[in-house]
Amino acid sequence: QVQLVESGGGLVQAGGSLRLSCAASGRTFGAYSINWFRQGPGEEREFVGTVSPSGVTVTYSDSVKGRFTISRDNAKNTVYLQMNSLEPEDTAVYYCAAALVPFQVPGAMSYWGKGTLVTVSS
Repeated sequence: QVQLVESGGGLVQAGGSLRLSCAASGRTFGAYSINWFRQGPGEEREFVGTVSPSGVTVTYSDSVKGRFTISRDNAKNTVYLQMNSLEPEDTAVYYCAAALVPFQVPGAMSYWGKGTLVTVSS
């Protein structure tokens, strides 16, 4: 069992930065890849990026590549999403999710956090 809690969302102007955290409980955290998804108003949940259990392999969607950075600290059971050069189109609820399989689709996730809202003003 893994419980995930996101934090760090808020209101930021376009061009600004935010860092989201995903804090996990559970002894098996290190076995899971951690994925970030987002869901904007009226939109489907979209894959943002993922980090492997070891933290060595990180993959991003094309829409955030070069602007967002994912890292994890297994000693702290925490994954971070550093978001730079934010755009109004990045406005969404951001979720972290844990998966045992390397498929970056919502249906493959084993556990979800409740999300944190990021609003980017123009």
